[in-house]
Amino acid sequence: MTLPALSPLDWPRITEDLDAYGCAVIEDVLSRKDCMTLARRYSDDGLFRSRVVMARHGFGRGEYKYFAYPLPDLVARLRTALYPPLAEIANRWNTAMGIETRFPETHTAFIDRCREDGQSKPTPLMLRYGAGDYNCLHQDLYGAHVFPLQAAFLLSEPGRDFGGGEFVLTEQRPRRQSRAEVVPLRQGDGVIFPVHHRPVQGTRGTYRVNMRHGVSRIRSGNRLTLGIIFHDAE
Repeated sequence: MTLPALSPLDWPRITEDLDAYGCAVIEDVLSRKDCMTLARRYSDDGLFRSRVVMARHGFGRGEYKYFAYPLPDLVARLRTALYPPLAEIANRWNTAMGIETRFPETHTAFIDRCREDGQSKPTPLMLRYGAGDYNCLHQDLYGAHVFPLQAAFLLSEPGRDFGGGEFVLTEQRPRRQSRAEVVPLRQGDGVIFPVHHRPVQGTRGTYRVNMRHGVSRIRSGNRLTLGIIFHDAE
């Protein structure tokens, strides 16, 4: 697999979008070949530590699998390369929200912190949806150590491989109704978004907005996604 095109990413624009909208699209990070190769590996159970059928737990419809260590090379490199600029954003957000936690500069140091408190199960995953499947709004919280940003990469092509299945974010501001954000993605694109909450500037200062994410109903075909979560699970 090729090295993802992360170095040319426009981090000032990504930061601005995350601050303003709670999400940022990064385009053409994975090639079509990379997407197809990852998608084919979904059937290789030796790469994964567990499989979850969503309907059994009330999570929606469809299924997902968590990778085992060692992660596939491309998945590991995405996780490692995305972390440092996101850690800068995460630290700034925590400062704005009055949260004391600060994140180290490298992902290796952060994973060491997770493991010291018993969070040692890898959380990058692949999700597979068929017609009629969907993912309920949720948050990916797996233990005391939670990195506040994550990413999802679309491995299938909308309109060719599937119909429907839009990535959806909602935010709940204090004393207001929820706001939804529908994120258009193409094959190989990624979206960066909050795991739990983000800071928003109001008339009386900064406050926390609660975030959830999910996937709308797949109307036809099959949709596969790669999820990059930076903290490990207990």
